[in-house]
Amino acid sequence: MKISDFSIKRPVFTTVIMFLILILGGVSFFKIPVTLIPDLNPPVAVVVTSYPGASSVEVNEKITKPLEESLSTLPGIKSVKSTSQEGANFILMEFEWSTDMDDIELDIMQRIDLTTIPEGALKPQYLKFDPAQFPIIQLSLSGTSTDGDIRLVAEKLEKELIRTDGVANVNISGSLVEEVQILLNQNALEEKGLTQSDIVQLIQANNISLPGNPVETDDKKSLTTRIVSTLTSVEDIKNLVITVNPLDGKKVTIADIATVELTEQDQNSETRANNEPAVLLSVFQESNANTADVSIAFQQALDEQLSKKEYSGIKANILFDQGDYIQVAIDNIGTTLVSGGILAMLILFIFLKGIRSPIIVGVAIPYSVIVTFVLMYFAGFSLNIMTLGALALGIGMLVDNSIVVIENIERHLGLGKDPKEATYIGTKEVIGAITASTLTTVAVFVPVVFLSGLIGQIFTEFALTISFSLFASLVVAITVIPMMASRMLKKPKGNLEAKRRRSKAYNNFERSIKWSLSHRAIILSLTAILLVISTVGLFRTGTEFLPATDEGFVTIAVRLENGSSIAATDEVVKKIEGKLQEEKDVEVYVSFVGGNQEGQSRGTSRSNLAEISVKLIPLDERERSIFTFVDEVQPKVIEAVGENVEVNFNLQTAAGSAPNSLSFTLTSANKEQLNNTVNKVTKEIEKINGITKIRNDLTETIDEVQMTVKRDAATEYGLAPAQIAQTVNNVTRGVFATQIISEQEEVYGVYVKYDEAYRNSVDQLKQLKLRTPSGLYVSLQDVADIDVAKGPLTIRRVNQAGAVTFTVKYDSKISLGEMSNSVDAAIERAQVPNNVSVSFGGDRELLDNAKNDMILAVLLAVVLVYIVMAAQFESYKYPFVIMFTVPLIVIGIFFGLFTTNTPISISAVIGVLILVGIVVNNGIVLVEYINQRKAEGMASYEAITTSVRDRVRPILMTALTTILGLVPLALGIGEGTEINQPMGISVIGGLISSTFLTLYVVPVIYSLFDKETRKSATSQD
Repeated sequence: MKISDFSIKRPVFTTVIMFLILILGGVSFFKIPVTLIPDLNPPVAVVVTSYPGASSVEVNEKITKPLEESLSTLPGIKSVKSTSQEGANFILMEFEWSTDMDDIELDIMQRIDLTTIPEGALKPQYLKFDPAQFPIIQLSLSGTSTDGDIRLVAEKLEKELIRTDGVANVNISGSLVEEVQILLNQNALEEKGLTQSDIVQLIQANNISLPGNPVETDDKKSLTTRIVSTLTSVEDIKNLVITVNPLDGKKVTIADIATVELTEQDQNSETRANNEPAVLLSVFQESNANTADVSIAFQQALDEQLSKKEYSGIKANILFDQGDYIQVAIDNIGTTLVSGGILAMLILFIFLKGIRSPIIVGVAIPYSVIVTFVLMYFAGFSLNIMTLGALALGIGMLVDNSIVVIENIERHLGLGKDPKEATYIGTKEVIGAITASTLTTVAVFVPVVFLSGLIGQIFTEFALTISFSLFASLVVAITVIPMMASRMLKKPKGNLEAKRRRSKAYNNFERSIKWSLSHRAIILSLTAILLVISTVGLFRTGTEFLPATDEGFVTIAVRLENGSSIAATDEVVKKIEGKLQEEKDVEVYVSFVGGNQEGQSRGTSRSNLAEISVKLIPLDERERSIFTFVDEVQPKVIEAVGENVEVNFNLQTAAGSAPNSLSFTLTSANKEQLNNTVNKVTKEIEKINGITKIRNDLTETIDEVQMTVKRDAATEYGLAPAQIAQTVNNVTRGVFATQIISEQEEVYGVYVKYDEAYRNSVDQLKQLKLRTPSGLYVSLQDVADIDVAKGPLTIRRVNQAGAVTFTVKYDSKISLGEMSNSVDAAIERAQVPNNVSVSFGGDRELLDNAKNDMILAVLLAVVLVYIVMAAQFESYKYPFVIMFTVPLIVIGIFFGLFTTNTPISISAVIGVLILVGIVVNNGIVLVEYINQRKAEGMASYEAITTSVRDRVRPILMTALTTILGLVPLALGIGEGTEINQPMGISVIGGLISSTFLTLYVVPVIYSLFDKETRKSATSQD
């Protein structure tokens, strides 16, 4: 109480401190970084290995299994998942969230070094998860310019754009790469008695630059020596002499047995934007850069470059811009925050009337928010949809303490006291109650800080931010509000308190309280019935991990039958483009034919794959969400391309999860049993309604040409199987010989390969000529059986056992919980054997992991709230009475989620946590006042009825300011508000039911615990 007294006596000091904090808050606000969500650093690590030419089986047996055995015993490791495919493997390690990935890095590197890797395989590479590895902006460049090829324009632009502040790299897909190709003529080689390796060695021998020993000159100088013989042009290579014909002395050059040309690198992919040739630019930011700032700077630099004459005719279509989305999302939540504050202020004007009291209380909102910015800055937080969402969620609560203080001060002024006395007494009476109510609200967030995993990382900043704001509002309520009230409020004319007591509304309300006290069984029975109905109903509202965010972006993955040509894939993509062109919501679509961006980043391409990135027009300009768009367009696309083409629409949310998607993995050491189980599970899942696509990776095979060496024939010709294999590998893939530097200082790779005419079919491969040690040439079919057979495309393993992963896509109208229950039932019907384990991934895994944590958090919150109240009241009984307000929230939460068709998510549960702390505040204010009246000598029955009548006004005011402050958040208007929307709905619903019922249930419960009224709660007069 001394701090309030000090503030009243020292108004100048209080005002100066207030302005100092406002200045600090302003500086902090402009220095806080802006991000989409809090920084996430999941404890995952990846090991990738390249083994050129090896089949998926060889990669699995020779590389993946040895690495798995070595890495599976790392400290803190949860699971090891691997994928082996032709020429490469991918091992994903997931660790406990408590693991420090910097500490584990050295351990992983040591184990990689100790693992034996076969000759020909590259050293395994360790990759740590880093958000900077993902592009923040992706755009396509299309059109024509004076420079001609769009790829040349992109390369020129990239050199300018990479200098933008905060930009680490600009990656170009489908860029123009030139190389020197030496295409050998097999017949000419055989005629001259040469092989591919002879040509490679000749080029390497003629393109050297080696240092020699230093030489001392006559004038005592020591000069380094260098032996140089370099090739600088295609002509130099053509004129290299291979041999001399002994009969006529004629020189045989490379030009005699091969075509040599500087040409574009073989392209196995094509990129288009809105049907025009294009390139895709991916922009990566520096690790510590501010995404929003980088986005603005990059777009300015891009606009500046494209305005130049040399780039006229070039169009840039931005597919996604994380910085732009961040700015829109932050602006939307900021608008929600401001509009919530304005609505809360309206309640003050309605209840408090006049102009002075609302202005005094209204100071609490901006001042508390600004104090919060100071605390956020020093805590190292960023402005993101979670921290701003916390402020938007708490905007109505920031005035609660101030309302209780100002309303009590006004009550004392109405009783005839002068402003200073009324302020002092009014603040003193409620300071205990508002401190307790603030502590109980903050107490519910303590468990959130201890949540593990992704949920803990996302919501820790949320919990601390709202705690900061509530502490700030408490300080304002006991310092600034009393100081301003003592100077600005005047004694009213007449006795306002007496007028209120005579009002019809007050008297009717008091009579209803007395009726409820005399009919306690009816009140409690009705409440119990509503609780049962609501609890049962909540289990039917569905569940999801986090609400999906509408970023207006979707990728369409296209997969044809393995072995399909790029022309066939392109034909399918053009059909999809035709359908997209008909949709008015589509702003731009970029097609990548011949692979996908993930494969491209690893340097691989697949002719049967394609990926189409689709960006819709802004959310406020279209009538349907991205989810409705997918539901409506996907069937049209599937119908257009036919059943033999697999088409998947892939969405991703701000938190990185995939909405409308469920994935799970079957794992077993028994391959045959695993395959049988997969078939059974697939048949059962296909029966589920609402599924739009189901796939698993068991049936994915690829046709490959398998050559089995005839050992006897090979021995007869003096050829070792390894020689045959190496020769075939070099012929089909080509051999990198060297690099040359042109006179213009351009660097070109030199590749020696057979002309495509000698290697473009199985029949041509059969006729491939191999030189024996005796100098004779034999056909490949003489020393090997050549057949076309099916081989596994990928081999997947989980924790060193065979695994098959299912991906189920479903309609957006179905919740994750509903689909999970359907899939669980299907797996149950399939009667999965005991030695085949089922594990879920994606959102289902995250939800399952978070369930127990969230239940524990709610239980801990209830216990902590009770402990805080027990300490405040110095009693175990009265906090127990107040705790009866907590179950009442279930009724409102159910009706709120049910009427808005909102599933229960982690966001909604966070809303429940907040409610546990908020709803007890009304009970605290009520019980504290009843106890004060009893301490003054009033009988229990009169103390209960008069306290409820006197406190109904501040209780309704605090509830309505919180409710109206949350309305913009609950409406979820605009991009980026989706994650916080279920919180707003839950809190509004729970607060409405608990506030209304608290006014009747708490007095009834109190009367049952009080000795005087336990048997009969009626007037003693």
